[in-house]
Amino acid sequence: MNTGSANVVGLGLIGGSIAGALTKRGIQVHGVDLDPSVVQRALSMEVITDAALDSHAHITFVTTPVTSIPEVVKEMLKQTHGVVTDVGSVKGSVCAAIDDPRFIGGHPMAGSELHGLDGSNSDLFEGATWVLTPTKSTSDLTFRTTAETIKAIGAEIMVLQPEQHDHLVAIVSHLPHLTAATLMGLASHESEENLAVLRLAAGGFRDMTRVASGSAPIWIDICRENRTAIIKALDQMVVGLGRMRDFVADGEYEALLATLQQAREARSNLPGRIGDLSSVVEVRIPISDRSGSAAEIFLIAADLGVNILNFEVSHSVEGLSGVLVLIIERHTQEQFVDGLLTRGFRPVVNTIT
Repeated sequence: MNTGSANVVGLGLIGGSIAGALTKRGIQVHGVDLDPSVVQRALSMEVITDAALDSHAHITFVTTPVTSIPEVVKEMLKQTHGVVTDVGSVKGSVCAAIDDPRFIGGHPMAGSELHGLDGSNSDLFEGATWVLTPTKSTSDLTFRTTAETIKAIGAEIMVLQPEQHDHLVAIVSHLPHLTAATLMGLASHESEENLAVLRLAAGGFRDMTRVASGSAPIWIDICRENRTAIIKALDQMVVGLGRMRDFVADGEYEALLATLQQAREARSNLPGRIGDLSSVVEVRIPISDRSGSAAEIFLIAADLGVNILNFEVSHSVEGLSGVLVLIIERHTQEQFVDGLLTRGFRPVVNTIT
């Protein structure tokens, strides 16, 4: 990756963690925040190395609240010459508002129940999935620079269309938080009449409600910006809980058992990290200097359900083309190669020994 400098705009939990991760890897990090005391705190913690924007930074991370991101991104595109990306958990609105080859939307699927800069962790993104949402205007240089920087701090890249991201994140991130808050509210209300209830809260309850400890104000912005997808997810949840209620009320225990077993199997199939090398293959794909060609390959993988476990970009001497090298699970090799061939790419598959 480019070992120049980076800007981080907004030094909260995520911004501070990004800054710390980059600083830890020898990158000169310039950090700014609306609160001058936070900037001074970041300097004293050695999370950042400078308290002013670097107009020549190779990448700028915008980590401000969701509703402010479009305007801040536009301002950063004016004030800097490098790539600009954001970390907002809603992507449709910002990607629709920004039409610039130097911008790419992003969302790290990582967090903590802690708050602010003091809760930041330079290892927060190790093994985490970081979604990128390129559009037709995103240049390959922007995609490559952002992806390589994110990979360098330990995250794994996944590429989605902005609208697809918002739909899926409503289910796997936004709905769980609202569900946890509802369950916590139910237990809290019950505790007003029965003080023992919260003392009975064991591992399962604590695990399920942990996310309810997150910062409450940011969820107002998230629900406002991703309102349609969240409402759809909540409706689906209501239907699912209604079905569960009927199973219990009507004594349909075989149907209940099948539902629980299906959930258990689905939970066990959540993707993990690279294990046995015999279970993965290397796919090398020549790419041209056509804008968006690298991002297109990641989108193909997402559409086909292919998990990209690792990647790198090898550049040609002339700088007009290169090779995208991906590590994928062996059992998805055939469908991925077929998908690439039908879209005009020429993949070469190698075993890893």
